[in-house]
Amino acid sequence: MGAGSYEKQSIRVNARARPTLAKQNRRRRIRAPPSDLRMSIAMKPFRLSCPAAALVLGAAALGLSSAAHAVPTNPPIQMAPQGVEFMCGGKNKDEVAFMEMVAPRWAATFEFAVSRGPRGQFPEPVAVKVIDKYSGVEVMQASASGPFMLARLEPGTYDVQATLGNLTLTQTVNVALGVPGRALFLWPSNFDMAAATMPSQALAQGK
Repeated sequence: MGAGSYEKQSIRVNARARPTLAKQNRRRRIRAPPSDLRMSIAMKPFRLSCPAAALVLGAAALGLSSAAHAVPTNPPIQMAPQGVEFMCGGKNKDEVAFMEMVAPRWAATFEFAVSRGPRGQFPEPVAVKVIDKYSGVEVMQASASGPFMLARLEPGTYDVQATLGNLTLTQTVNVALGVPGRALFLWPSNFDMAAATMPSQALAQGK
């Protein structure tokens, strides 16, 4: 083998070694940071994120609690002895708005009030009787625990009696398919509500 072949072989070896040397130089220039520097870099985002996370969680909890307080509890649906469902409510503004909203879905709405008195403020209880106007059959008997009572009555014509104390008011209500009936029972402003809502035992002792 001549000198020229050795020169060619050395050139090839150098050409192959150049990329390897370049990689080694790049590896030497890019060195991993010291362990203490890595720790400080890792800790900095955690320290900054803790207050932000606390603020986000606190705002979310506040939003959930305010939403829970904003949503009123719906009055329960009850069942009369005759098998008629009814619901009473309207003791505050939220309940009044709720009862007015759902009233079209019920067959009949009964409202109890005092003449010239504020709406939604009415003593309880009111004894309610619903009697079929033509057959005389009592289809519902219940106690209203609020200024509104909604009832799921069958289509027909009814005499509705609302009794508070010794005064009974009667209204005729017509219920048709898709057309709910409604009646307002208005007690006079000079009616003695305190005596009407007082237990009978207390009244007997007062006499």
